[in-house]
Amino acid sequence: MKIGIPKEIKAQENRVGVTPSGVIELVKHKHEVYVEKNAGLGSGFTDDYKKAGAIILDNPAEIWTKEMIIKVKEPLESEYNFLWRTNYFYILSFGFR
Repeated sequence: MKIGIPKEIKAQENRVGVTPSGVIELVKHKHEVYVEKNAGLGSGFTDDYKKAGAIILDNPAEIWTKEMIIKVKEPLESEYNFLWRTNYFYILSFGFR
């Protein structure tokens, strides 16, 4: 499966959907993992994703074309257009109050 990990764009959100150690596990199980450039900076991960076996992409739109998207927060309005397609999984943590 092709898995996309976009950079979180919500204000004050520094986390990332998958850690480099998680990428190692996914790659070990034959998944292709694509991480948006600088997605892990806020969590202290620099080039760790590439070392873990991920493919780094500069263009956020490319990340959203993958079969599974893993994020921390809900999509923001600027990401809504990426959601209107079929045949993919979207995994995130909703923070209802």
